[in-house]
Amino acid sequence: MSRRIAIGIAVALLLLALDQAVKWWLLNGFDIATRQPIELTPFFNLVLVWNKGISFGMLGDHGELARWLLAGFAGAVSVALIVWMMRAETLLLTVAVACVFAGAVGNAIDRVVRGAVADFFDFHVAGWHFWAFNVADSAISVGVALLILDAVLGATRRQSA
Repeated sequence: MSRRIAIGIAVALLLLALDQAVKWWLLNGFDIATRQPIELTPFFNLVLVWNKGISFGMLGDHGELARWLLAGFAGAVSVALIVWMMRAETLLLTVAVACVFAGAVGNAIDRVVRGAVADFFDFHVAGWHFWAFNVADSAISVGVALLILDAVLGATRRQSA
């Protein structure tokens, strides 16, 4: 196994473990359901939002069918991401795909085990609240940003060659 792949796997496992540990602690150890919302700063709260759908709660009203279809879709996407990560030619691309993979798997675990994705982090400004999210969502967002960076850097490399 190459060093690049080992780093990608380590990043994915670390993010997945962090996501699941934070979810377990907030739901069980901290018991956020009975203590929310918790205002930590003037712009950040801890809340508990169960997202039964996809981004922004879309498809959330389709019950068990949506739950299992979304979990299955996440599983299929995860397999494709593993293949992509194994074929990636740069460390940046490998890490980017590992981040997206970890986030997809973290949220899929929630769907299968809990029936919905648990979101906790609530940033807000002047009465406007960003949608609640979790560590897995953050991993996906960072991964997508790194994918864009890799694409820009790859285009720059190709133009200068």
